[in-house]
Amino acid sequence: MGVKIEIFRMMVYLSFPVAMFWISNQADYFEEYIVKRKREIFPPDEKMQRKALEDFKERMRIRKEQKMLKQMALQAED
Repeated sequence: MGVKIEIFRMMVYLSFPVAMFWISNQADYFEEYIVKRKREIFPPDEKMQRKALEDFKERMRIRKEQKMLKQMALQAED
């Protein structure tokens, strides 16, 4: 009787992780939960958002150039 119980326990121990792996890798599950959640967190780019980002990058580039020019002017005076 002891061997049969051990075989049953081993089957339960092995079947649980295999079943969880199989369930979590179903395409419907993946689409429903993972992809939808990702789209909520990272929405697709919109043209207005992209333009705002490009404008911000341009302002930062101009500010950096002006700062570098000021530093160069100060070094040239010394």
